Amino acid sequence: MKINIVYWSGTGNTEAMANLIKEGAQGKGAAVTLKNVSEASAADLNCDVLVLGCPSMGVETLEESEFEPYIQSIETQVTGKKIALFGSYGWGDGEWMREWSERMENAGATLAVESLIVNDAPSGGSADECRAFGALIAG
Repeated sequence: MKINIVYWSGTGNTEAMANLIKEGAQGKGAAVTLKNVSEASAADLNCDVLVLGCPSMGVETLEESEFEPYIQSIETQVTGKKIALFGSYGWGDGEWMREWSERMENAGATLAVESLIVNDAPSGGSADECRAFGALIAG
């Protein structure tokens, strides 16, 4: 199974999640590519599951200068694609993830698993959740 993980991270929390998810997926035998969104393109849709990660920003929105433009660039190309979403947050109740999940489903994507959110940096049980998320995606 080929999995591409594309993420944006400001403080390192979402990047840490991405690395743990990669570890979990590789543990199940998946071939995983990990990219910062600044290096990503629509070609990253060529995989079995595209895993997208972005923290909650401002009033529970996606990061606006790099990540949101990337999502806009692929949004019309996700029909029929399996996608998984994750991100970290410091406040709020996960509204940004619910809206993002709905947005991707409305664009025709299939969510491979329930989206994952972690408060602040992943550690202990939340680090285990990230690894389990990667393993679940990899099947």
